[in-house]
Amino acid sequence: MIDNSLDTIAAICTGMTGAGINIIRISGDRSFEIAGKIFKSISGKSIEKMGNFSVNYGYIVDNTFKVDSVDNVDKPGTNDNNSYNKPTEKDNTIDEVLLLKMQAPRSYTKEDVIEIDCHGGITVTKRILEVVLSNGARLAEPGEFTKRAFLNGRIDFSQAEAVIDIINAKSNLALKNSVKQLKGQVKEKILDLRNRLISKTAYIEAALDDPEHISLEGFDVVLKSDIEGIKKELKKLIDSADEGKFLNEGINTCILGLPNAGKSSLLNSLLNEERAIVTDIAGTTRDVLKETVVFGDVVLNIIDTAGIRETSDVIEKIGVEKAKKEAEEADLILYVVDLSEGLSETDISILNNLKNKKIILVYNKSDLISDEDDVKKNEKTVLKNENSNQTGIYKEVIISSLTGYGIDSLKNLIKNMFYSGSINSEEDVIITNERHKELLISADKSIESVINSIDMGMSEDFLTIDLMDAYGSLGKIVGESVEDDLADRIFKDFCMGK
Repeated sequence: MIDNSLDTIAAICTGMTGAGINIIRISGDRSFEIAGKIFKSISGKSIEKMGNFSVNYGYIVDNTFKVDSVDNVDKPGTNDNNSYNKPTEKDNTIDEVLLLKMQAPRSYTKEDVIEIDCHGGITVTKRILEVVLSNGARLAEPGEFTKRAFLNGRIDFSQAEAVIDIINAKSNLALKNSVKQLKGQVKEKILDLRNRLISKTAYIEAALDDPEHISLEGFDVVLKSDIEGIKKELKKLIDSADEGKFLNEGINTCILGLPNAGKSSLLNSLLNEERAIVTDIAGTTRDVLKETVVFGDVVLNIIDTAGIRETSDVIEKIGVEKAKKEAEEADLILYVVDLSEGLSETDISILNNLKNKKIILVYNKSDLISDEDDVKKNEKTVLKNENSNQTGIYKEVIISSLTGYGIDSLKNLIKNMFYSGSINSEEDVIITNERHKELLISADKSIESVINSIDMGMSEDFLTIDLMDAYGSLGKIVGESVEDDLADRIFKDFCMGK
């Protein structure tokens, strides 16, 4: 239900840079009143007489401006060609605009909404917003329009979070998945699971209240079968969250290796431009360089680090320590090896200290070796090391950062390591939000408790406690069960005007 006690808010919805147009949005029960005070339509229609979802051409004026005499201003109805609506020298006209009217509940917030499309100058946009605010609107907080859409029942929490994901999407696949979530794919799945849980709980409660007519005999077998089915679906959603995180946020990738192995050259090759300094002098990179690389639907948040070695240079030593720290936090390590030198004992020692990491051994500088057989002879795989079972998951690829040889193979290797074929499926629900993952895990634990209790022969009224806990955890995903500060936490990272 719409809360009409909410005041009317306004904000600039577009970026504050020079552009073709900018948009000022107004939402609330006074939107039409405020627009009527400052908008002069060329057609002569008042805001009330304009159709819903109509686009209207006219001017925004400062209605606080006072003219010397009312006789200097044309009056409505005295001129058949509507020239009275055109600005005169005495009018304080701010801009020529298009005004969009959207009447509740058929709007983004389910409130009365006005959007003003003005010219894209920063000064004129701010000036129009000032006039809107001076006529009774309040400046919106970040994410407040979307928050009102949630409070007024237009969208649930999962859809609201999809809005910010759409804005921040770094690839077409991330955008596609966020749009599916905005359309309610996650919501529908969660509501289905909740309905199945509540129906089982309701049956138990009804049987306990009316044992003469509703029997629980054999119900534990049916319940366990159904609950195990729900648990499998929860596991599938939880398992999708890792891929979803990489899809949404990108893969945190650390380029590591000994000095002069070609780490910066690899970064430049992936970027297709020279962003890192490349020389023949070992230890050129003293600090970490951070870049984002997008190829296809894969996003890499790449960190190029200083070469790891013992050094007396104070600045380089700081760079080496930073490199080790970045490696510990990375999702993927591209460990670069000079192919002509092969894997050294130092390389193996470094790799053995990288526990439980996805690592690709990138044998670089293949252009320096003319014979392909010699290339293979120079490969030494750390997988054969006796400690390899502790050092993570390895893949290998031969490249030349100079010629581009093997770069496409490297990209395909990364994609296959992090994304399964189902990531492109229209039907599969992909969890991309860490909050959703935590709540799904919580629901899964409650379901596990239900199964254990059935196996232990616990009474049915005891089972309902964990069933309702699972039901409540899933409810927090879509906003059916809301903590006091949860909405504020969700919307605080939104941009102004959204």
